[in-house]
Amino acid sequence: MSAALWLYRTLLYGLLPVAAPALLLRDRASGKARPPLADRLARTLPAIEPGGVWLHAVSVGEVEIARRLVEEIEARAPQTPILVSATTATGLGLARRTLAGRAVVHPSPLDMVGPVGRLLDHTRPRVVAIVETELWPELLHQARRRGIPTVVVNGRLSEGSFARYRRVRPVLARLLAPLDRVLARSGADAERFVALGVPEAKVEVTGNVKYDLRPARQALSWVGAATALAAGRPVVVAGSTMEGEEAAVLDALAGRGAFVVLAPRHPERFEAVARELDDRGVSWLRRSRLGVSSAAADLLMLDTIGELGRAFQLARVAFIGGSLVPTGGHNPLEPAAWRVPVLTGPHIHNFREVYADLLDAGGARVVHDAGELGAAVEVWLADPAAARAAGEAAFSVLESNRGAAGRSAETMLTLAGRDG
Repeated sequence: MSAALWLYRTLLYGLLPVAAPALLLRDRASGKARPPLADRLARTLPAIEPGGVWLHAVSVGEVEIARRLVEEIEARAPQTPILVSATTATGLGLARRTLAGRAVVHPSPLDMVGPVGRLLDHTRPRVVAIVETELWPELLHQARRRGIPTVVVNGRLSEGSFARYRRVRPVLARLLAPLDRVLARSGADAERFVALGVPEAKVEVTGNVKYDLRPARQALSWVGAATALAAGRPVVVAGSTMEGEEAAVLDALAGRGAFVVLAPRHPERFEAVARELDDRGVSWLRRSRLGVSSAAADLLMLDTIGELGRAFQLARVAFIGGSLVPTGGHNPLEPAAWRVPVLTGPHIHNFREVYADLLDAGGARVVHDAGELGAAVEVWLADPAAARAAGEAAFSVLESNRGAAGRSAETMLTLAGRDG
């Protein structure tokens, strides 16, 4: 065992007794749910055939990537058992809904010797694939001990994350040593992984899997009810909004004659957003009440998980949150897949390359505050032809960059010895 891993274990085991009660109290105060501890400790284990692929995700965004990888694995090696793990309750919920019957879904284990070892010994995968940046040293170490190759899929390192990691490069390089392959989403990401100590021979640029996300085509049972509620008004979908952005959206769209579909990013914020809507006197309805209540409304709040991607089919214009506040932005490709033009705030470092392509093509615009957001929405509402052209431009960016999921699946299956 390396000194770096020993230090990691010491810090983790030392901090856990302090951090766990604090997280529990915070979760109770915010209403946030977490997977059962017995699952995170791998005291309960999933029923799955050995010899498959383990896809390790974090939350909703990574699960969406995992969903596309599952499709590509099925197309190439349909008998391969697939385990998808996720860290958050929302990620697990989405995985269970969208991958039922196609993959076994289980909470990711705590990154400790016992939980990780138990899950690896029980499932006996031929490869462990980590989606994006969820790099857990114990998982990498325990997989290496068992001769199981590990690969990072759609590997990304933002400038901020890279700057933080670089400070502990000597330690991090040893912790990342068990990695067999990094499939980076861009050349810049690949260079950052190499700069952190991953050998260049192990790093490959395969492209961004998020370009391969196709909109889920399962019917939304409430499309008709939402269309009736909009009553002929153009629909603006404000998706993945963070604290402070709902107010900007409401200010921007007041008096524009649009019907708004508002989707807060985190379920634990639903009630706070509901109170803000009431305080402002907005005429609104919960998605969970759609079809039950016959009241008229100017806004529909999605208080459900896993439906936003399909809700963009209703939109003439989309605003993607996490961007007027310094979160780093969320995925703009979901509306692009429905040929819907995108508005975003300036904080988009999580999707810098994607937005660069969309902006160059004319499929997206950057706004800096509620005033600019309202003016930009007004332009596309007043000119539906221009909005359609911008939506087509966004879709063309998506189409021209597809293929990363297939390349990633081929590499995973090769490492697993199951290619074809």
